[in-house]
Amino acid sequence: MGGIPFFPEQASTHAGRIDLLFLFLLVLTIFFTALVAVGIVYFAVRYRRRHADEIPPQTTGNTRIEVGGMVGLLGLSMVAFFWGAWLFVDLQQPPANTLEIYVIAKKWMWKYEYADGQQSINDLYVPVGQPVKLTMTSQDVIHSYFVPAFRVKQDVLPGRYTTLWFEATETGTYHLFCAEYCGTNHSRMVGSVIVMEPAEYEQWLAGGSGASADGEELFTSLGCASCHQTSGQGPGPSLVGVFGETVTLQGGETIEADATYIRTSILDPTAHVVEGFEPIMPTYEGQVTEEQLLRLLNYIQSLEQ
Repeated sequence: MGGIPFFPEQASTHAGRIDLLFLFLLVLTIFFTALVAVGIVYFAVRYRRRHADEIPPQTTGNTRIEVGGMVGLLGLSMVAFFWGAWLFVDLQQPPANTLEIYVIAKKWMWKYEYADGQQSINDLYVPVGQPVKLTMTSQDVIHSYFVPAFRVKQDVLPGRYTTLWFEATETGTYHLFCAEYCGTNHSRMVGSVIVMEPAEYEQWLAGGSGASADGEELFTSLGCASCHQTSGQGPGPSLVGVFGETVTLQGGETIEADATYIRTSILDPTAHVVEGFEPIMPTYEGQVTEEQLLRLLNYIQSLEQ
C-alpha cells in the first residue's frame, strides 16, 4: 500500500520550478524555527538565575554579529523575493506559439470555447507539449481556476478577463477545482483537464458537434459588418489584423487591442473611441451573452492582414 505523496504529481513545465521554490522556503522555515527553539532552551538553561541576589554581567552587544546577521537574513530574503518574482513574471507571459482557449465560469460549471468553435463543459481538452493560454471570465460571481498537478491557479472575475497559461508534460486526466467559495454547490464545481497526444487532440477537434454558432454569422447578424468593413471605408474602423496590435484613441492615447479591449468596445463603445472615428456605435450590453462575446472574439482574432 503506497503512502501519501509529499507533493501532488507534476504534470506541467511550471510544477517542478514552483515545487523547488516551495522546498527552499520550507527548508528555511524549518531551519530558523529549529534555531530559535533550540536557542530559547539553551539560553534558558545556560543563563538561568542561580541564586536570589545574583547580578549577571552586562553586555553591550557585538556589532559584527549583529550586522552579519542582518546582512545574511536580508540576502536570504532577497533570494526568495527575486526567485518568486521571476516565476511570477514567467507565469504572466505565455510563449508566442500558445493555443488559446476561452473559459466561462458560472455556478456551478466550467464552459470552454475552442478556436474552431468546438465546445466542452467541465472537461478541458489540450495537447501535450504545447503551451495553452486560457482567457477566462465569470458569468456571475468570483470563481478560481485551480489545477494542482499543473501548479496553476487564477481568479475568474465577472465583467473582465483574466488569463493563465501552462504546458502539460504528461498525457492523462488531471483534477480541476474551483478554489474560491462561490455558493451553496461550490464543492460540485469540479472538472478535469484531459491531456492528449497532438494527433489525438486534432482528431477530437475534428469530431466536434459544431454546436456553437459561427462567429462570422453572429458578427453579420448583429450589424457589425456594415460599419467595420474590411476595406476600412465604413463608419467604424476595420478590424482586420487589429487583435493584439496597438490602437491610437482620440486624444492620442494608445491601447493594446487585446480581449479586454474588444469586450469593452462591444459593451461600452464610448470607453475607447479610435482616432479619426465618431462615437456612434451602439452598446450591446444585455444583448449578447458571454458565449456570444467569446465567439465574436474568436472571429475578430481570426481576421488577419
